[in-house]
Amino acid sequence: MSRIALVTGGSRGIGAAISVALKAAGYKVAANYAGNDEAAAKFHAETGIPVFKWDVSDFDACAAGIAKVEADIGPVEVLVNNAGITRDAMFHRMTRDQWNAVINTNLNSLFNMTRPVWEGMRARKFGRVICISSINGQKGQMGQANYSAAKAGDVGFVKALSQEGAKLGITVNAINPGYIGTEMVRAIDPAIIEKAILPHIPVGRLGEPSEIARCVVFLASDDAGFVTGSTLSANGGQYLT
Repeated sequence: MSRIALVTGGSRGIGAAISVALKAAGYKVAANYAGNDEAAAKFHAETGIPVFKWDVSDFDACAAGIAKVEADIGPVEVLVNNAGITRDAMFHRMTRDQWNAVINTNLNSLFNMTRPVWEGMRARKFGRVICISSINGQKGQMGQANYSAAKAGDVGFVKALSQEGAKLGITVNAINPGYIGTEMVRAIDPAIIEKAILPHIPVGRLGEPSEIARCVVFLASDDAGFVTGSTLSANGGQYLT
């Protein structure tokens, strides 16, 4: 019987690649999205993966959304916390709203999404929680105090929760991507990518969303049962830990 995976932010960018890769690996996949109805409908039409709309920064919305997924498809056994936003600004110009928006979506969502599925994973003595953090949660990034703080918090969450799940067959891991060739990154001026970004990546190119997706497929698998509390850096050698 196929295991059931839920991917937040799962209809676009890295999340879409993760959803597609998990489906190809035999999982029944549900993709959450926040607001782009057109993109979600297009993704569903192209992949057949069901999409569910709710705001991951809202605990009650997450609980209701997960209940809907479980009623329609079955209990969530693999949770990929991928949803994230940026509200970049130098700190002396950063507003409280910019700070809170990023912390709520990128960090508080880990509690909002994981708490409603945790009891079921404990009862079934199996679960996979995979959090998509960022290279900037490891090294920091000027103009991203909010984003870097949230993504560093993701790693702390993984390290703590993995210790609670380990004896119950639940693994909790993080993936920290570097610069990935999503629609958002490729919208950057090519001259800036060529001169300011690629020289800092030893492999000499952007990563592909499918490369992050393959990391997720491994961590979700039975083969990764001895891997927990880990941070998998997929950044082309840009930052070494």
